[in-house]
Amino acid sequence: MVTVPSEYRRLPTAEELPSSDETPVDNQLQNDIPNLLLSLLAFIWANRDDWYFGVDMAVHYNPDKPAIVPDGFLAIGVKRNTGERGRLSYVLWEEQNIIPFLALEVVSERYNSEYEDKLADYQTLGILYYVIYNPLSGRRGRFRNRQRLEVYKLIAGKYELLSSENNRVWLPEIGLGLGCEQGEHIGWEREWLYWYDLNGVRYPTAEEQVLQERQQKEKLATYLRSMGINPDEI
Repeated sequence: MVTVPSEYRRLPTAEELPSSDETPVDNQLQNDIPNLLLSLLAFIWANRDDWYFGVDMAVHYNPDKPAIVPDGFLAIGVKRNTGERGRLSYVLWEEQNIIPFLALEVVSERYNSEYEDKLADYQTLGILYYVIYNPLSGRRGRFRNRQRLEVYKLIAGKYELLSSENNRVWLPEIGLGLGCEQGEHIGWEREWLYWYDLNGVRYPTAEEQVLQERQQKEKLATYLRSMGINPDEI
């Protein structure tokens, strides 16, 4: 486990710490995938204020060491909103030393040791779940035997790869499944990561919710017209 600094020492605040590692993301997916998961959580947990999902944000766990910067991470048991300014970064000693529950990395063409160095870092920090989404899986070379979605769980201090069913893994601690499937988001048809309920039904995106509501209204209007009622006059 990472050593948490002594409470008797003056620790730097978020304003005094870098908010990122100033390394640009390698591709669009490293922003779009975690942002989709964030927007879905905002719908699923709309009535909860005990979680936070960061995207490309520095996680400071020790003032004497560089921060880690996952593509996305989920913390449970912290305030979702911290005021108009929001969080500049996730500073462990300002968050009651609550370690993120889950870290997400999206593999890009420029490999960043997601299966080695980053796995070791998150394991040492004590993050319960480490998720690697690899759109390059199946290619020759280092990704030949990798799955598209790999979810690791910290068991007895070591990460163990969890088995998936239909490209989904159930996370009992939060009552959600995490998986991937084809879909359309921001006008882009491809494979995306989604949250799922206990029955394996994925939660709809904001675009899909709008479409569903529109279709329901159209069905109702059609039914009313079949009954001789003008829906525009109701």
